[in-house]
Order: sequence, then structure tokens, then C-alpha cells
Amino acid sequence: MPIANLTVLAFVCLLAACVPVQPWERGTLAKAQMALVPYPEQALYREHNYGSREASIGGGSAKGGGCGCN
Repeated sequence: MPIANLTVLAFVCLLAACVPVQPWERGTLAKAQMALVPYPEQALYREHNYGSREASIGGGSAKGGGCGCN
């Protein structure tokens, strides 16, 4: 298949995922299982721990570094 056909096929597949959500379907999407981060409190602690350990590397918008005192 030429690249143009594959590009068109990929574009059509992406458009198929763009559908409006009906009001009665929003309850399904609001369930806890659909969350990007299922345990937000645990994610905050992990992010703080990661920032304390890896702050010297940079790129993670982390502050401090080393002991986890901050």
C-alpha cells in the first residue's frame, strides 16, 4: 500500500473515535475506573518522593533533592 493510502486510513480511524458524548453516557465516563489516576493521594506521595530523589537530574519540574526533607 502506498503511504498516502495508509495516511488516509489512519486519519479515518482517528475520526471514528471523535463522537459526541450523550448526557446519559456521561455517568459512565465519570466512574472511578475511568480516571487517569485511580489513586490521586498515592500519586501525590509518589510524585513528592520522586521529586525528592531525582531533583538533581532536572526535567521533571522537581524541587529540592536528596533527603526528602523539603
